[in-house]
Amino acid sequence: MAFIDYYKTLGISKTATEKEIKDAYRKLARKYHPDLNPDNKEAEAKFKEINEANEVLSNPENRKKYDKYGENWKHGEEYEKAQQHRQKSQYSGRGDFSGQQGFTGQDYSDFFESMFGAGAGRTSGRSHSPKFKGQDYHAELHLDLKDVYTTQKQVLTVNDKKIRLTIPAGVENEQLIKIKGNGGEGYNGGPNGDLYIKFIISNHSDFKREGNNLYKEVDLDLYTAILGGEILVDTFDGKVKLKVKPETKNHTKVKLKGKGFPVYKKEGKFGDLILTYHIKTPTNLSAKEKELFQELKKLRHHD
Repeated sequence: MAFIDYYKTLGISKTATEKEIKDAYRKLARKYHPDLNPDNKEAEAKFKEINEANEVLSNPENRKKYDKYGENWKHGEEYEKAQQHRQKSQYSGRGDFSGQQGFTGQDYSDFFESMFGAGAGRTSGRSHSPKFKGQDYHAELHLDLKDVYTTQKQVLTVNDKKIRLTIPAGVENEQLIKIKGNGGEGYNGGPNGDLYIKFIISNHSDFKREGNNLYKEVDLDLYTAILGGEILVDTFDGKVKLKVKPETKNHTKVKLKGKGFPVYKKEGKFGDLILTYHIKTPTNLSAKEKELFQELKKLRHHD
């Protein structure tokens, strides 16, 4: 497989900051996402490269190894160990270590070749190639708040593979889930990596979400606030009729139990909806209305 320059893949320099890496990844991931490019194999391949590059460069430890070892960054530690064995062997002038089970010069060659793909180990008729877990993949799934109010199923395409995903109601913004074994292929018979999906949830509703609770501001006319009455209030899944107590004050809060957001992975459980009343002052009063307010003012002053 040809060497892929991860910096070039994301269109950034080797001195790029973590923020620049993140911004570049998000921009390209949106552009080449399979959902936006159906049946486009080139876009899918590009999306795979982008995720692979981000997996390495967004992790400071992996990025450091990549900068040092290039395409062999995953095996950098093993390379250093093998190099140390060779140096010790050369220093002692012997084929192996005195009193120890170590690498001979031939052993080192076999180890290095098998590690980096030049050939299989030949020493003692067996290979020294260790098994390595495949690369973990990271992806973002963008949804709206209304999408995660109920449990839903989606089909994601990752590296030409379709993954059926059940998204439980109540998923949080930036919540991360792991799908085991759906990452990169393992090395030398090792297990596959995992797929990590981060949910990015936008909110275009009139509700503010905090955990499982929802918050909403409700306008209340002056007359209903003073005299009391009934109003229709929007909840996330429909309207409800609500009684307003006489002489309700501005910024009064009312809790509607169980009318909030679903609790993640707890079927039938919901948070609360907290309403805050904002009393609206009437404007464009008629002469008669002003007269009545004047009379009311006089009555209040007499009291």
